[in-house]
Order: sequence, then structure tokens, then C-alpha cells
Amino acid sequence: MKHIFTPKRICRAGVIAALYVALTYAFMPVSYQGIMQIRPGEALTILPLFFPEAVPALWIGCMLSNLASPFIVYDVPIGGAATLLASLLTFFVGRLLREQNAKTGTHVARMALGGFFPVIVNAILIPVVIVFLCKDTGDYAPTVAYWVNFGSMCLSQGLWIYGLGTPLYLLIARMRKKGVGVFCDGKKPQNEKEPAAT
Repeated sequence: MKHIFTPKRICRAGVIAALYVALTYAFMPVSYQGIMQIRPGEALTILPLFFPEAVPALWIGCMLSNLASPFIVYDVPIGGAATLLASLLTFFVGRLLREQNAKTGTHVARMALGGFFPVIVNAILIPVVIVFLCKDTGDYAPTVAYWVNFGSMCLSQGLWIYGLGTPLYLLIARMRKKGVGVFCDGKKPQNEKEPAAT
């Protein structure tokens, strides 16, 4: 337990949370509204694949970001819980697939599955807030509105997580391979090979 809260990890967690908030606030009000939410900060949700401290950092960053949401009463606790759950699942799948990465040298499965959880958890939970709690159904019946929002969330989350998150993932994997201090804890990781070129 003494190695969990190192100064480097605490600093890194602060930077992750601050980046998430800054990227969300930079795109207000479209970060919270519309059929396609513009939230490039969601690309950061792949970070638990590398850093355990990214889990609480993303949770706190999401809750702070949602303080500006028009659905604040629901968005802060439920949006925060969705991010926390997705981050934990991403962290655990990253741990499970670390050995496979070491054997194959490819990061495709780890990135694909790690990114899946932020997409699906948000796509399931956030439309509940929008449609059923805030009664924002547009011109649709509530059930139809839920599935329309579910589809749009899958699309927008997938865009940010895979479109921006994949280059971020590859960059961090390369920096860790090279032993760049800010991306590593202590000694250079021996079980993470550089991503294969695609």
C-alpha cells in the first residue's frame, strides 16, 4: 500500500483531473447538450490502462466538470458514478491483458476492450439522466428518446475514446517503452512492448 500514493502518482492524478475539467469547460455548452456531446476529455478515459491513479482522477474530474451541467443535480453524482465504474472496468481489463501484450507485442485488444467500457457505461446511464430524470425527450416518446440518446452516446463516446484516445494510448505506450520518467513509476516497465505499427 505504501507505493500506491507516491508524489508522482498524486501529481499525475491532479494533472489528469485538471485536463479533463479544462477540456470539458473549453467546449461549453455543447459538452452537456445536444444529440452529439462534444467532450474530447473522454479520450483520457483510456488512462486507467496505464495508471491506477487515473481512476479517482477521472471520477473527480468528471464531477467537477459536471458542476456546469444544466442537469447538475443528477449529472454530478450519476455522471461521476458512470465515469468511476467505467474507469475501474478499464483498469481491470488493462491488468488482465497486460500479459497478453507482453507475449504478442500488440495493444489492439487492450485498447479496444479498455475503450469499450467508457463507451457502453455512459451510453447506458447518461440517457437515463437526460430522458427519464430530466424529462428531455425532444419530440420522441421516452423509450424512443432513450434509444436515440443511447445511439448518439455510443457514437460520440466512441469518436472521442477511439479517435483521440488511440493516438494518446500509442504515445503513452511508446513513452513508457523509452522509460520517459513522467509516464513511468520507478524503473522502466519490462512487460510492455512498443505497439506494433499498423
